[in-house]
Amino acid sequence: MKIVILGPGAIGSLWACCLSRAGHSVSLWSQHQCDSIYLQQEHFPAIQFTSNDKDKLTSADLLLVTLKAPNVLPVIERMVLNIAQETIVVLMHNGMGTAEAIDTLLPNNPLVIATTTHGAFRPKPNQVLHTGNGYTELGGYNDGGKRCDFLQPVFEHALPKTSWHTDILTPIWHKLAINCIINPLTAIDQVKNGELSSPKYQEVITLLIDEISQVLNAEGIDVIHEKLITRVHQVIEATSDNYSSMHQDIFHKRPSEIDFITGYLLQRAKAHNISAPVNQTLFQKIKQIEQDHD
Repeated sequence: MKIVILGPGAIGSLWACCLSRAGHSVSLWSQHQCDSIYLQQEHFPAIQFTSNDKDKLTSADLLLVTLKAPNVLPVIERMVLNIAQETIVVLMHNGMGTAEAIDTLLPNNPLVIATTTHGAFRPKPNQVLHTGNGYTELGGYNDGGKRCDFLQPVFEHALPKTSWHTDILTPIWHKLAINCIINPLTAIDQVKNGELSSPKYQEVITLLIDEISQVLNAEGIDVIHEKLITRVHQVIEATSDNYSSMHQDIFHKRPSEIDFITGYLLQRAKAHNISAPVNQTLFQKIKQIEQDHD
């Protein structure tokens, strides 16, 4: 396949290297104005990718979007005239809310949502490390996207394991639920994920899950309160030595993805007339910290 990766950060660079080695024609689209980018993953030979080539974009079979959620719509709006209607668009990022906007902007394009737990790190601009094996889940967002289940073996061959979901919003919502807890709490208190297993966080985690469960159920997502609590603590334990992405954004005084994580949850809560005061408090705290950075 002819693939363009939009936003070659850590995870985008990892997929670029893996898809290229799997035999696909991969090019990049970066904020940096350059014709080519070299990337090296671990012990593999460095690969030279073309970058920001409009002809490659126009002829792409697949546009894999690995930008941060706040950048997705503004960047794709600037590229829209160069994206062919047949190009499959795959969104792979934290948070929710971009798919609706992209489906409106590109109504004829097959749209697929993806989520991955693979770990990636870029110690240098031209180097990417695969820091943890995980799994990738794909599924169609619109009618065209739902006919793209042939992408499962494409992604599986490049970087296992990959599964195709006929109802991708269920795993996406479950991931958002966990992110609504771990991201803001670790960002506000500037702690590693593992700190959230301490007794002082248990009451607020329970209250957050109460609110989140109500929203998910209203959205038609089956969730059992006790199972969600168990899952949250499994993720906290499995990632105990990690800093969340929002922790890192706040630490480095960068804009976070709060609008597309807790912000999206609050939008849907409002649509269903559900009160979510604890989530609202965390949202406002993060927004205040971001404002203080300006």
